[in-house]
Amino acid sequence: MNMLLSHRERHSTSRIGWLRAAVLGADDGIVSVSSLIIGVVAAQASFSTAVTAGAAGLVAGAMSMAAGEFVSVSSQRDAEQADIAREAEEIATDPEHEQIELRKIYESRGLDKALADKVATKLMETDPLTAHLRDELGIHDQTMARPLQAALVSSLAFSLGAALPLIALLASQAGSSTVQVVSIAIVALIALALSGGVAARLGRAPIFKAALRVTIGGGLAMLITAVIGRLVGAAV
Repeated sequence: MNMLLSHRERHSTSRIGWLRAAVLGADDGIVSVSSLIIGVVAAQASFSTAVTAGAAGLVAGAMSMAAGEFVSVSSQRDAEQADIAREAEEIATDPEHEQIELRKIYESRGLDKALADKVATKLMETDPLTAHLRDELGIHDQTMARPLQAALVSSLAFSLGAALPLIALLASQAGSSTVQVVSIAIVALIALALSGGVAARLGRAPIFKAALRVTIGGGLAMLITAVIGRLVGAAV
C-alpha cells in the first residue's frame, strides 16, 4: 500500500507548451544566426560586419520569435476560450443532451451502458464543464495555450542559441575566414545535437534520433548559406 501511495506518475504532457517553444527558439537561434554569420563571412565581409550582422540577427530574431509565438498561441487560446464558452452555454441550456453525449463517449471507450450512464450522471452533477472539455473536446488545463509563456520562453531560448555562434566568431577572430566558418559550424552542430538530445530527454522521446534530425537539418542550412555567401561575395 505504501508503495502505491508513494508512486508518482511522470509524464511530459505538462511540459508540452514551454518545451515546444524552448526547443523551437533555441534551434532557430542556433541555425539562423550561425547560417547568417557563415554567409557573411563566406562572402569575405569584414570581421566587424560579421559581428554586426550576428548581433542584429540575435536581437531581431528574438523579437520576431516573441511576437510570432505570442500571436500564434493567442489565436489558439482564443479558439479554446470560444469552445469553452460554447460548451458552457450548451450545458446550461440543454443538460440532458450533454449528459447523453458524455454517456456515449464512455460507452465508446468500453463501459457498458449502465455504468457509462452512471458516470455521466455523476460528472454532470459535480463538474460537467470540466468533464466535457476533457472528454469531448480534449482540452486540459495542463495543455492549454499560454501566449505570454510561449513568447518569453521562445525569445529567451532564441537569444541563448544565437549567442553561441556569435561567441564562436569572436573567439576565432584571429583566424582566417575558413577558420571562422569551421569554428562556428562546429559549435553550432554540437549545440544542435545537445539541444535535440535534451528536448528528447525532457519529452521522453528517442534521444539519438532527435539529435541527429536537428543536426543534419542545421548542417544543411549552414552549408547552403555558405555556398550562397561565397557566390554573392565573388559576384560583387
